Amino acid sequence: MRFIVEILLTGLAVFIGARYLVPGVTVDGFGTAVIAALLIALANATIGFILRVLTFPVNFLTLGLISFIISVLMILLVSNVMSGFHASGFWAAAFLAIVVAIIKAIFGSLSKD
Repeated sequence: MRFIVEILLTGLAVFIGARYLVPGVTVDGFGTAVIAALLIALANATIGFILRVLTFPVNFLTLGLISFIISVLMILLVSNVMSGFHASGFWAAAFLAIVVAIIKAIFGSLSKD
């Protein structure tokens, strides 16, 4: 149940970020945002994990910057694979990643475990 709530909150964060806050990122609707969030989570859990393991030494030296870049690349990957969700470039995807992280942190601070 917690996974479903997390995906729905991430979908809401993607929807708010793409629709209202980040120019250059478009999403057709909330359902598309939820599917995009699910695909981003899946890409981060598979391809992103492999890339993080392979780049661990550089990631350690850059204090986690490589992990952020990998997350941005996963957003761009989902943007290229999925119709209805589009990021116009690296910087738009980077701003979306930052906005989604901030919105998820706000939602996380409001929820009680």
